[in-house]
Amino acid sequence: MTTDRANGLTYAAAGVDIDAGNALVDAIKPLAKSTRRPGADASLGGFGALFDLKAAGFTDPLIVTTTDGVGTKLKIAIDTGLHDTVGIDLVAMCVNDLLAQGAEPLMFLDYYATARLEVDVARRVVAGIAEGCRQAGAALVGGETAEMPGMYSHGDYDLAGFTVGAVERDGVLPRLDRQRAGDVLIGLASSGPHSNGYSLIRKIVERSGLDWSADAPFAPGTPLAEALMVPTRIYVKPVLPLLKAGLVKAVAHITGGGLIENPPRVIREGLAARFDWNAWPLPPVFQWLQVTGDVADHEMRRTFNCGIGLMLVVDAAQAPAVLAALLNAGEDAFVIGELTAA
Repeated sequence: MTTDRANGLTYAAAGVDIDAGNALVDAIKPLAKSTRRPGADASLGGFGALFDLKAAGFTDPLIVTTTDGVGTKLKIAIDTGLHDTVGIDLVAMCVNDLLAQGAEPLMFLDYYATARLEVDVARRVVAGIAEGCRQAGAALVGGETAEMPGMYSHGDYDLAGFTVGAVERDGVLPRLDRQRAGDVLIGLASSGPHSNGYSLIRKIVERSGLDWSADAPFAPGTPLAEALMVPTRIYVKPVLPLLKAGLVKAVAHITGGGLIENPPRVIREGLAARFDWNAWPLPPVFQWLQVTGDVADHEMRRTFNCGIGLMLVVDAAQAPAVLAALLNAGEDAFVIGELTAA
């Protein structure tokens, strides 16, 4: 039965624009294609994505999955129009977690939810996701865009990311049975706060009285918003070869919980991380946050990464070789402490 309802309601009248969604899919297809890798063709449009582990070179793999978001760093992007790098943050938060299991990122999916789909904004966000995938060597194989008027305020959006990786069965981290007192802790420098602690950061900026467009006190010549929106560093390409060579006993991604709560997650019972807090200078952005917010040392260390984005546990005899490899790969890496008896 068909009925002509000239004045009937439509999905668009309810606030959901199907045509905009189709336009976004067309706009991001080339971005997904640019992330192709062995095992995945990174095509969009299906109901699911396949990955060929054999084509990717695995023989006895275990699948590893992670998921994360960007947190209230998104509020700065929304308030200032800086949408181009939050996609990198989204990928980084997921793929760096894979490293803690010894896994290689294979494919990535995103979830983008908003009140009203603005195609240009969404395309810029997904372009950042594609860039993050290229940095991580992961294929952007799909995702979901949800237009939900009434759930979000106009202009707001939220992101979630999901990644699938794989690791050979004998390469799973952490290797708790191999950890010993005297093992060396190597830190890889962060690019800034990454994607953690931004609720506190926004409170500190509010206390400072500075506008987002003002010069950043810790980065003269750079607007405050841009200085705080520097994307999370992705450590996959320099670190993965070390994992595959068996040179690393554990990896800790320094996210929420900072250097206080993350390292114990990968260290065996009976051992503890002893940091030399003077081994690296507190980066200027954290100095400014601490002074402006009057934040205690312990609170800084359990909220922010304090300049260390990734921590490796390595045998003392192999530490020089690991450091040399990281430096040759362009990382700023240094010894930050050791394992001791708890």
